[in-house]
Amino acid sequence: MEAHTRTTAAIAGIFLPLITPFRDGALDESSLVRLATHYGRSRIDGLILAATTGEGLTLDEEETERLVATVAATVDTDLPIYLGLCGSDTRKMLHRLEATDGWPIAGYLIACPYYSRPSQQGLFEHFAALAGRTEKPILLYNIPYRTGINLVNETLFRLAALPNIVGVKDCCADAGQAFDLLRGRPAGFSVLTGEDALFFNAIAHGADGGILASAHVDPAAFADLREMLMRGDRDGALRRWSSLVDLVRLLFAEPSPAPIKHWLWRTGLIGSPELRLPMTSVSPALSERLDRALAAHRPAGCATRMGEAPQAPPQRPAGVPS
Repeated sequence: MEAHTRTTAAIAGIFLPLITPFRDGALDESSLVRLATHYGRSRIDGLILAATTGEGLTLDEEETERLVATVAATVDTDLPIYLGLCGSDTRKMLHRLEATDGWPIAGYLIACPYYSRPSQQGLFEHFAALAGRTEKPILLYNIPYRTGINLVNETLFRLAALPNIVGVKDCCADAGQAFDLLRGRPAGFSVLTGEDALFFNAIAHGADGGILASAHVDPAAFADLREMLMRGDRDGALRRWSSLVDLVRLLFAEPSPAPIKHWLWRTGLIGSPELRLPMTSVSPALSERLDRALAAHRPAGCATRMGEAPQAPPQRPAGVPS
């Protein structure tokens, strides 16, 4: 893949963990271009590719490379692209960093090793080794309810001393730990919440932004809320959040990204709500709730099928995973 020069913007604001569109079992590049064009013109501050929302664990290396190349060729080069990586074998992760070093990305979002549950010293040495293999900035991703291991603040602050570990996506699910992270972090170390339903509280307590799957539906609403809080308009921000929070909860009523893909398919931004197993499509009951919410929430610039009658999902050939 040809390397491009990208601008590494400040790690703050609204970062969108882009879904990966599939059709008939394959990467849907036409829908991907449509998504990248749409969100590249929206009020987001960066994109995350091939992470949890992007079903990155189901992508092979060739698909991931095409995903990155297509998005990078579509969006403005000033919009930073981060690549999601995860794995429990440090050696394999080091090879992955080497393989992607020349890709048109600004940096990496790297989750804690899953399933193996290393010690805190093991976590430190794992991330330190990765940071030593690339000059690109690294955002750590702490999500213990998925990985089985919590990156505690003491270890996180040790890692923050490394020059290219620049921030964390915080999904620790512990209000005390999250608050202590915000008050104890070193200067210049970014904290982005990954808990969509806690976005208001995180920004109010000093987080720099969010990596938010629910921002797919209306990036400007999340950007507005953050800007209101930053300029001290807490009452206005609370009103804005009150109008959003039920929709955010709805988008996580069943495993993500199925509800978001259904929403994007119904708006015409993607050609199919298809997922790859073990993820499955939304239930009929949630489909109806999402369609009602979509009729009530019509952000500016959203595309084409919003006012039309629901269509049946496209049929997959036998043997093609959902």
